[in-house]
Amino acid sequence: MNPYIAYCGLDCESCEARLATITDDDALRARVAALWSALNGAEITPEMIHCVGCRIDGVKTPYCEALCPIRQCALGRGVETCGACGEKESCAALGRITRNNPDALRRLT
Repeated sequence: MNPYIAYCGLDCESCEARLATITDDDALRARVAALWSALNGAEITPEMIHCVGCRIDGVKTPYCEALCPIRQCALGRGVETCGACGEKESCAALGRITRNNPDALRRLT
């Protein structure tokens, strides 16, 4: 599977946090931080916007590194993505992503 497909099926290759990281674009980091802060009701600073991809070795945002329940579960289970998990159809955490992003579900199947 494409290594830029996250455990949940999102496409890290098109993620603005990753794009800001690989292009070292501080203006994009600031826009992503402002958007994510508003969406999550939490303060996210531009300094937190450093990520090369969920399944790629290297830097991650604090959420992706340590707080994402999907990533932590997949790492614990040793699966390549949630597509390889027998519980993917009933997983509430994964469902929060795939209900709003049918492309993510398609990438996992």
